[in-house]
Amino acid sequence: MSEQITPHPVGKAPWSTDGIERDADGIAHYTELPASLIALFQEQVEQRPDAECIIEVGGGRMTYREVWDAAARVAGGLRAAGVQDGDRVAILTPAGNDWVLAFWGALLAGAVAVPVNTRFAQPEIDYVLEDCGASFVFGAGEPLPNGDPYVAEGKDLQDLAGIFYTSGTTGRPKGAQTTHEAFLTNTENMCRGMGFDRTIGADYRTLISVPLFHVTGCNSQLLVAMYVGGASVILPELNVITLMQTIVDERISAVTTVPAVYKLMMLNPEFSSYDMSGVRWVGYGGAPIAPALVHQLREAFPQAGLKNGFGMTESASLMTVLPDQFAADHADTVGFAMPVVDLAIDLPDESGVGELLARGPNITTGYWNKPDATLDAFDGDWLHTGDLARIDDDGFVRIVDRAKDMINRGGENVYCVEVENALAAIPGVAESAVIAVPDEVMGEKVGAVVVPAPGAELDPKDIVRQLEGALADFKIPQFIHIAGEPLPRNPGGKVLKPGLRKQTQWGAPLR
Repeated sequence: MSEQITPHPVGKAPWSTDGIERDADGIAHYTELPASLIALFQEQVEQRPDAECIIEVGGGRMTYREVWDAAARVAGGLRAAGVQDGDRVAILTPAGNDWVLAFWGALLAGAVAVPVNTRFAQPEIDYVLEDCGASFVFGAGEPLPNGDPYVAEGKDLQDLAGIFYTSGTTGRPKGAQTTHEAFLTNTENMCRGMGFDRTIGADYRTLISVPLFHVTGCNSQLLVAMYVGGASVILPELNVITLMQTIVDERISAVTTVPAVYKLMMLNPEFSSYDMSGVRWVGYGGAPIAPALVHQLREAFPQAGLKNGFGMTESASLMTVLPDQFAADHADTVGFAMPVVDLAIDLPDESGVGELLARGPNITTGYWNKPDATLDAFDGDWLHTGDLARIDDDGFVRIVDRAKDMINRGGENVYCVEVENALAAIPGVAESAVIAVPDEVMGEKVGAVVVPAPGAELDPKDIVRQLEGALADFKIPQFIHIAGEPLPRNPGGKVLKPGLRKQTQWGAPLR
């Protein structure tokens, strides 16, 4: 870390700076946010009680008043079960209306909501529940608790509201502590980044096809819709035909998903038969996008503005957005810092590349129960993102590499060391290197180069079978190459993965 951190100038960032003030530490805040998430919800119920709030595809439809009343009863049931202010309440409920009621029920009970990645393997889920000290777990298929209506009072912007777990480079999930202000700051960031304000109301209808346990689905879709008084249409399981039909049937105006899903939609031979003219905002994110795909999206969604958003769990979702007017010409960037987000480059090299640092009221307050990991990732108010980046004079942010060894598989982060640790536990595996395999649809898939121990014989399919149950399905390698010689390493012992990426012949995927 350099001794002095200077925020990078905003350059040509087009965002409005109205309603922003900096505190004594120099951190920018929105000055007109609701007092808490609960206050936001109350405000919308008072203003539009009968407006649609959530719709589960294949399930029920609920208005703002209905969601409030049901969530308050869930909160009462939690209190009757012994949940107290500040207790952690874990959510393992599948995506749908019940997930939303569980989330809001936890908040109305005065508890801290802990959405759990249901794609985790059981040992990972068990670890999250133990680490957060959950006093109650919303289980899959279990009825929601029901009691006398209860609404917590006195919550403010600095109170802890949620904990989202993200896998770390040590292989252990870490819980990012998210305050009411961080959640609400992200909703306002979304409004300014997407180009609408809180008056849009019922015209904002977002289709949530990404998991609600991710900050994209919860923070940048569900909560944004509630912030503006719009509706969230929740797709419990991703099916391309259902997704396209839902866009038409539910008059969807905002679609946000990973580039891989858009590509699957446009590759479907029936895509042209669906009317996409009602879509006004198309969001994608996680990384730069191929210019060719940008042009395809413009043709596929002729009335929509395109937005590339970049962020992470530790930033409660958005840190940067690439606006529509730059979507094609600057597709190699992730746009500009959001209005209350300061960015800096730590220890840049001669080309200006260094680790991207971020600060702002959306940045989470460290990792739950992980003081050492918090000290490693947070330097005062600044977050070490783990991404290597360059910011040009106009303020465009270019992500050039990952400081963390991570694969982005269709929007799911897979940390290589976690998979390598699981491979190391398999009898006969002497060493392994997990690397990204480029894929036209998913962006990247998981590949593993495995070196057998002397005298051992390894079968890739048997390796996959042994990983089942130890790792989430999306983390299990789809490509495994059995190497006949030790992995190449530098003098310090580090595996030279760039060479492996170029030299390895993967063959057909295993599944």
